[in-house]
Amino acid sequence: MKKYTKLKIVMVIIFIFAILSSFIYYFDEIILPSVLAICDGEMRARAVQVMNKSILEKYVDEFDYEDIIKFQKDENGNIVLVQADTLKMNKIANEVSLEIQEELNNLSYQDVKIPTGYITKNNILANFGPKITAKMQPIGHVETKYSSDFETAGINQVRHKIYVEVKTNIKVILPMANEDVQVVTQVPIAETIIVGKIPETSIQMDMNKQ
Repeated sequence: MKKYTKLKIVMVIIFIFAILSSFIYYFDEIILPSVLAICDGEMRARAVQVMNKSILEKYVDEFDYEDIIKFQKDENGNIVLVQADTLKMNKIANEVSLEIQEELNNLSYQDVKIPTGYITKNNILANFGPKITAKMQPIGHVETKYSSDFETAGINQVRHKIYVEVKTNIKVILPMANEDVQVVTQVPIAETIIVGKIPETSIQMDMNKQ
């Protein structure tokens, strides 16, 4: 009888252990990655929104294409040199970086609450279940750089586009896990049509030198 009781206890312990192991495996391999993916997407979207807003506000107010991009022409009116005012462009970029850093720091005080029903990927269950609280923390500094494209826009016409790219890292913080996420956004800040041919050797658009 005692032997049977001990065997029964052992079987119960094994059963409980198996259930716990299965739950831990399911949580670690299925639930946790799903929660992280949802939180990563939400935090990334919020960070990009803040970054784009800061970029647009700053460049609308301070970026004047004609003031920053200079053309030199020969005696026949042909463009021989296209040059950017790198000092002014980098000054604006540095100001944007500082503003974005401040906005991201403010964003870190806001929680995101995601219902566990989102994990099921079912529209009916999406808003049900206890909510998981996620936070965001900026990591490191904000990197800002420019890029520039020239493309044919018609006979003897060239379209010039200037973009600013902002890159930073954030940490998504959950009660059960953390994950580092890189956030990158690229925003067009200027576009103009240039009349006349532009030789490739005449373009000096190294806009990221201090």
